[in-house]
Amino acid sequence: MRVFVTGATGNIGQNVVKELIAAGHQVIGLYRSEEKAAALAAAGAEIYRGSIADPDSLREGAARSDGVIHLAFNHDFSRFVQNCEDDRRVIAALGSVLAGSNRPLVITSGTPIANTVPGEPAKEDNPIIGADVHPRAASEEAAAAVAAKGVNVSVVRLPQVHDPVMQGLITPAIQMYREKGVCAYIGGGLNRWPAAHVLDVARLYRLVIEKAEPNAKYHAVAEQGVPMRHIAEAIGRRLSLPAKSIAPEEAQHFFGWLGMLAGSDMPASSEQTRKKLGWQPSGPGLIADLERLQIAA
Repeated sequence: MRVFVTGATGNIGQNVVKELIAAGHQVIGLYRSEEKAAALAAAGAEIYRGSIADPDSLREGAARSDGVIHLAFNHDFSRFVQNCEDDRRVIAALGSVLAGSNRPLVITSGTPIANTVPGEPAKEDNPIIGADVHPRAASEEAAAAVAAKGVNVSVVRLPQVHDPVMQGLITPAIQMYREKGVCAYIGGGLNRWPAAHVLDVARLYRLVIEKAEPNAKYHAVAEQGVPMRHIAEAIGRRLSLPAKSIAPEEAQHFFGWLGMLAGSDMPASSEQTRKKLGWQPSGPGLIADLERLQIAA
């Protein structure tokens, strides 16, 4: 299969590219930085210059492929709502090329979109939260819209995807901890965040596009929920900083834009995903990677 991958130079994307190529697929990797193009080419991908801000480049890349994995997303969280709406338009652009062809489109969302039963893990077949409640749901709303137009679209929902370098939303939290000299968690720190190692996630994306099941939802979850206190304490050990409980009313001041999520309980299950695809994550756990955290100067 010839697969067009957006976000091909990102931490998840570059591992997806390698996974696809190792399995015998051809990859067209979207890039916008010349600095990263060489590594993408060295991995064996056909490099394709474009941007999620340029819908024509996306449509052309999709037209040259047998299927698309869409990973690119603007992670400037100061404009999160706008970025989510931009992703809605990106999915529409990709879908406009694939409609009626049965060529698969795999889009990316987050497991919190399916946290609709308080206290229980998000499941793949749960009803989803709307974009009016959680902006990231715009991607799944866009997927439903293109599916209605005849696109073979499926969704991969991500937890905190980690290795010793990057850990999803935990990475900016680490920067906050370093700046403030303390690793804070809210209350008892019992709220849980799901997680998976990046290599396990890359393998899941390959399995999803190979199966190409229309309207399927998958959870890239290896660990159902790691308590925030354990996360903060592990980072504290690695950075030689104290871990400390703060009151809920202090969260916004300490965490800034991350304040609303830092205390959220977001466990997620991948039981259905594992049964459907035979996916068995085997990489290191989140705490193990935090214990080996690579600390930037």
